[in-house]
Amino acid sequence: MTTNQATFFNNIPLSVLDLAPINEGSNAGQSYKNTVDLAQHVEKWGFNRYWLAEHHNMPGIASSATSVVIGHVAGATDRIRVGSGGVMLPNHASLVIAEQFGTLESMYPGRIDLGLGRAPGSDQATAYALRRTLNTTPEDFPQQVEELESYFDENSSARVRAYPGTGLNIPIWLLGSSGFSARLAAMKGLPFSFASHFSPDYTLPALKIYRDHFQPSANMDKPYAMLGVNIVAADTDERAQYLATSQQQQFLSITRGQPSRLQPPVENIDDLWAPHEKAAVAKTLESPASIIGGPETVKQKLKEFIKETEADELIINSQIFHHEDRLRSYEIVGDLMK
Repeated sequence: MTTNQATFFNNIPLSVLDLAPINEGSNAGQSYKNTVDLAQHVEKWGFNRYWLAEHHNMPGIASSATSVVIGHVAGATDRIRVGSGGVMLPNHASLVIAEQFGTLESMYPGRIDLGLGRAPGSDQATAYALRRTLNTTPEDFPQQVEELESYFDENSSARVRAYPGTGLNIPIWLLGSSGFSARLAAMKGLPFSFASHFSPDYTLPALKIYRDHFQPSANMDKPYAMLGVNIVAADTDERAQYLATSQQQQFLSITRGQPSRLQPPVENIDDLWAPHEKAAVAKTLESPASIIGGPETVKQKLKEFIKETEADELIINSQIFHHEDRLRSYEIVGDLMK
């Protein structure tokens, strides 16, 4: 790596997005052990934050009780920031989230992030089971965020307060896969994380909205955008392509409306899908925000992605079946940034 490249990469913090995948033939208990082990490794390798995402009714994802897993990871690490990528606020009472994250911040001061999304992270039947209000609209999300912020305001005169929570400085991020949250984050002067890893076509438009409309706030004086990237890295391009078939199978199962546990890699993915299914998966996984390859390939594609987006930070999702291969993927990416 040349000096210019090293400087270029060194300016971009790296973070981890973990869905606590449940592998075929395994269980949630093993997923949590893998999550803790990964968090401890990436902390050692200099990664900035470790986020977990809320999903429901997904047999291959073990992070549904997101705040509980955040506490588990924070308790097993020392310095890395731990947070939600994100909590789907429409599923919850804002007061409950304020209390949960107030508790986490009180236990692990200065290390907790609260990333908020407005999607349910589920289907309608699951949304009903969560007892959320089913007739809400996207316009309700800004009010929910406003209410949540008020619970952290120690000067609030409201009758209902969050204990713990009141007076704590917990960074709030807005997450999105379209322009809605980009505009809201800009208006409120909050950091913004965009789901480039599954909504690549909207990345640049959303970033433009966020940066063009950003209003400085007490939290930040300039915009800060973190982008999601799928990365499967291995010692060779061929090995990475093989490992990436697990991620491809995961997207295929979602495309079919049949989400499953994370499947082991296969030698020939074309045996598993029809041409139209291959095209649907490729629309996401062959974008600049999905990178598969050996160290040199990953380095070059990351450089191109950062140059195009001017990202302030990257958050990396690596759906890889074998835990040792997943660790190696993050290690390779971490080495590129040194």
